[in-house]
Amino acid sequence: MASASSAPNRTAHRICPLCEACCGLELQVAGDKVLSIRGHQADVFSAGYICPKAVALKDLHEDPDRLRRPLVKRDGRFVEVGWEEAFDEIERRLVPILEKNGRDAIAVSVGNPSAHKMSLMLYFTRLAKALGTKNVYSASTLDQMPKQLASGLMFGHWLSVAVPDIERSDFLLVLGANPAASNGSMWTVPDFRGKAKALRGRGGRLVVVDPRRTETAELADVHHFIRPGSDVFLLAAMVHTLFEEQRVRLGRLEPHVAGVDAVRQAVAAFTPETVAARCGIAADTIRALARELADARRGCVYARIGSCTQTYGTLASWLVDVLNVLTGHLDEPGGAMFPRSAAFAQNTIGRPGTGRGITTGRHRSRVSGAPEVFGELPAGVLAEEIETPGTGQVRALISVASNPVLSAPNGTRLAKALDSLEFMVSLDIYLNETTRHADVILPGVSPLQDSHYDVAFPQLSFRNHARYSAPVFEAPAGQPPEWQNLLRLAAIAMGRGARADVLALDDELLAAELNKIAGDRAPALLAALAPWRGPERLVDLALRSGPYGDGFGARPIGLTLRKVMEAPAGIDLGELQPRIPEVLRTPSGRIELAPPLLLDDLPRAAAELGCDDSTGLKIVGRRDVRSNNSWMHNLPLLAKGPLRCTLLVHPDDASRLGLVDGQNAAITGAGRTVHAPVQLSDAMMPGVVSLPHGWGHDLPGAQLRVAAERPGANLNALLDESLRDPLSGNAVLSGGPVEVRAA
Repeated sequence: MASASSAPNRTAHRICPLCEACCGLELQVAGDKVLSIRGHQADVFSAGYICPKAVALKDLHEDPDRLRRPLVKRDGRFVEVGWEEAFDEIERRLVPILEKNGRDAIAVSVGNPSAHKMSLMLYFTRLAKALGTKNVYSASTLDQMPKQLASGLMFGHWLSVAVPDIERSDFLLVLGANPAASNGSMWTVPDFRGKAKALRGRGGRLVVVDPRRTETAELADVHHFIRPGSDVFLLAAMVHTLFEEQRVRLGRLEPHVAGVDAVRQAVAAFTPETVAARCGIAADTIRALARELADARRGCVYARIGSCTQTYGTLASWLVDVLNVLTGHLDEPGGAMFPRSAAFAQNTIGRPGTGRGITTGRHRSRVSGAPEVFGELPAGVLAEEIETPGTGQVRALISVASNPVLSAPNGTRLAKALDSLEFMVSLDIYLNETTRHADVILPGVSPLQDSHYDVAFPQLSFRNHARYSAPVFEAPAGQPPEWQNLLRLAAIAMGRGARADVLALDDELLAAELNKIAGDRAPALLAALAPWRGPERLVDLALRSGPYGDGFGARPIGLTLRKVMEAPAGIDLGELQPRIPEVLRTPSGRIELAPPLLLDDLPRAAAELGCDDSTGLKIVGRRDVRSNNSWMHNLPLLAKGPLRCTLLVHPDDASRLGLVDGQNAAITGAGRTVHAPVQLSDAMMPGVVSLPHGWGHDLPGAQLRVAAERPGANLNALLDESLRDPLSGNAVLSGGPVEVRAA
């Protein structure tokens, strides 16, 4: 490829892959070099907005630590090998484990970055199916499964998630979320800060409830502190208030809602006066919040990671949507609405308004008996499944863009367990805290060398749209696309060997799927998709058969992949529109306001109403706009500046504990201790301290040189991996007890 000095400048466009905001980027490049990155002003979704992470894509593309060749561990050291040699090694070592110990002896773990690579998102499921293992783990049980479970029980599908229609709202109540830093989480909303300011500018109100006065709280009209882990009590008391004060207004949803009386009875014990001490919010304030929500012309409640990563995560997520339903704000402009994705959304497929609903507990983890949820087991049980002998013991692991040693509780235990495996394969761009345990690492390409269509995020977006990114640069010669690597692993699992024809296997798998859904039309559909291969073929199929698609010629003006590719700024599909009852996929065809699984769990919370939770220190996490995930700490642009891995402590707590600003503190939780510098902050609720997520880059064997210069402390080392929300299996990452002293 021509050097930057001799190659002419050109403009390229890319959807940013570094957080859920998915902003459209405009790059100036020459040869194989990035000259500049800025927001794409014409982008129909992000309209030119970007944050510092987008500019750091240049650092990621050029990072000398990013792996370019497969690695195989020999005599305890990694050596570079060719692709065929790497896959031969995988076949040599993985197949005997399968043959001797069965399918469940192999576990798979997939991480958040996979959601930003369509090849991984679309083909990981093919690998998991080929393996046939029940041991499937992902980042979902570390931050979002409660929201998915509650949404599935109420609306019939795991990704029928109602999101705030912020551009038409005049009241937004935010709990345990910081979209000013994240630009949404399970709510894709670039430039939340600008949209929040616009909401207030037109006379609307933003209210934030959080143990920390976050960046979002700084934008708000009002901020209320809340004791960590007590969202369920506040929300249940708000629901109680609506019934007590006769403020329930279902509006046009009334014929589509089941279970209102059951909810009324279930929250009878949760009066504002009863819960006030438990959640640290006065009864009068709780009633005022319920009234303001009920009286808002266009408003809603939004809650995320802080509300999910606690023992009552599913109950809290459920009560958020109960409030939106009871106040008439669900499925209404300016309220909580359902996006209508152009592709891949199950709630746009099949018969509208009814379906099979969801099922959990189809199998359970071998050691703890944790139920399967959305096909997954809790990330917190992976270590015990590796350690515990017996039939079904996990003896091998395939990790895909996953770093659970840092992101899951008690990574020390998991790291030791990984070292005991017979074999481990990682698909990753870094030699990090988890992949250092692998026997083979298969590197992916730079995001700028890959094409992309957002598979998941249009199902969670504040506005309907369709966008595609072509590769900015060519992939290195001889490097297979990541989807082909996943198919090659699948071929090994299917007994076809490492040298199987993966293109033929891809054709075979797609033909089988089309036969199931299209019957006699399958050959014609396959022929119509012939110009494409791999992920692009699946995207074209999903677009053409989706709600805006051309129906393979039946609607000539409809979408195809070609049409989306020809629109570098994307295609705007309009504001969110009311979708009930069409969006529902419950067996009853109604919103299930009172799922038995949730009602049966509510007494667990009621039993805590009289408990005093105000003693001792509790710890919560936090994220920074520059470091949403651990691997971003290796990018110089994001790593520079003030130290971010600090322990935020309220001045009153610091005085009581003898801590001073800048002093190194020892933080002990779950029998383990980490160290971090103290940062005094009245943004913290007294009795609560905060340490950011994703740090701890001081483990031997990792190759993250920039991150290692300022390794930080691992919050999750202080947390008990056995604690989780019993319904969703989500890890309890928020509100754990800690002791803090001067180090």
